[in-house]
Amino acid sequence: MPQVRIKDAAAFLSVSDDTVRRWIDNGVLPSSKDSSSRTVVDGLALAQLARKNAVLPDDPSEGGRSARNRFVGLVTEIIMDKVMAQVEIQCGPHRVVSLMSSEAVRELGLELGSVAIAVVKATTVLVETPSGKP
Repeated sequence: MPQVRIKDAAAFLSVSDDTVRRWIDNGVLPSSKDSSSRTVVDGLALAQLARKNAVLPDDPSEGGRSARNRFVGLVTEIIMDKVMAQVEIQCGPHRVVSLMSSEAVRELGLELGSVAIAVVKATTVLVETPSGKP
């Protein structure tokens, strides 16, 4: 099982180190000691807690869609010229950037601070691991 240091677990969950320690003390996260006697948490338990604690805004759109990767957020930047636009949406801790036509930006009524849904349907999703880790 992968083991994750407390400071890294806190960063992954966007909480403080103290919060992770409290979760360990309260039995929310199992912990152990690594080879250097540092407290670590089980990677699978951490992933399950992250999924359980993920709070996403309700998707205001209606109707069925085949795309499962939908991120509701706020438009934080629009860079637009006569033909093309770059739209940045902050979806919780994630920044999603889309390139689209300027016409699409106008038709959608996108403006800074407006709610938007980033829909990602990709045939290729690249997955990386930190260097030096299997």
